[in-house]
Amino acid sequence: MTKTIVLTGATSGLGLSSARALANQGHTLVLLSRDPQKCEDLISELRGTGNQEVHSYPVDLGTMAEVREVGKQIVRDFKVVDVLLNNAGIWNSRRILNDGGIEQVFAVNHLAYFLLTHLLYPSLTRSEDARVVNVGSDSHFHGKLYLDDISLQSNYHGLRSYAQSKLANVMFTYELDRRKREPHVVVNCLQPGLVKTDIGLKHTTWLHRLAWKFRRQSGVSSEEGARTQVYLATAPEAKGISGKYWDNLKPKDSSKNSYDQESAQKLWEISCQLCGISDFFNPEL
Repeated sequence: MTKTIVLTGATSGLGLSSARALANQGHTLVLLSRDPQKCEDLISELRGTGNQEVHSYPVDLGTMAEVREVGKQIVRDFKVVDVLLNNAGIWNSRRILNDGGIEQVFAVNHLAYFLLTHLLYPSLTRSEDARVVNVGSDSHFHGKLYLDDISLQSNYHGLRSYAQSKLANVMFTYELDRRKREPHVVVNCLQPGLVKTDIGLKHTTWLHRLAWKFRRQSGVSSEEGARTQVYLATAPEAKGISGKYWDNLKPKDSSKNSYDQESAQKLWEISCQLCGISDFFNPEL
């Protein structure tokens, strides 16, 4: 059975490999990426495989106003969304703020997941087999939430910022699973493993770029890394399974910090505040 799948970060790395795999399965794809030209090129490629149901929306996921607008557009264009695959991610050596004064890595890697899920939630509830898939990382095992300084004004480091955002992915997954009332809407988080992507080559210092080039040599291809997120998005065997952290097609335990429900509730409240959300499950569209 084909699905309507919204995929963020679709034009490179894990997102590109996921888009190709999902298009080959015949699903309707709604691709989100910052670069309009890359979106158009990818649409041409994927439609060339015979799947004509491929659509794109350019969006800067680090800008909450743009995320909100693209969410509204998707809701207008697609009554039912079966899968939201929150895949986009960045890593910055230096602290960069978005137009709302929010640290960019936290905005793209967590708040965009949170806000887009909020905006598409009614469309997801209309699906008989709705799935939210959040791409995390085992980097979260080194992560800590700086709830009093979420943008790391006084304590920034690229590794610290990334690990915090990936911990937020896992905690958001668990908290959403606790709060949602619809059993047919499931949410899971996964770690793709060490993957040969370019995430460490953008917005990084020469030293960090060199380190990433060396480290990624031992990684798997993006096609291999995307297997678990494609599985969680589409596999019949994954239907009805919710609130898990996955690695290599199987659930596993996440970090001790990720099970802290009090911190997860505070993260939820902070995220609502930063995204301008008054009622998560009833978006004002």
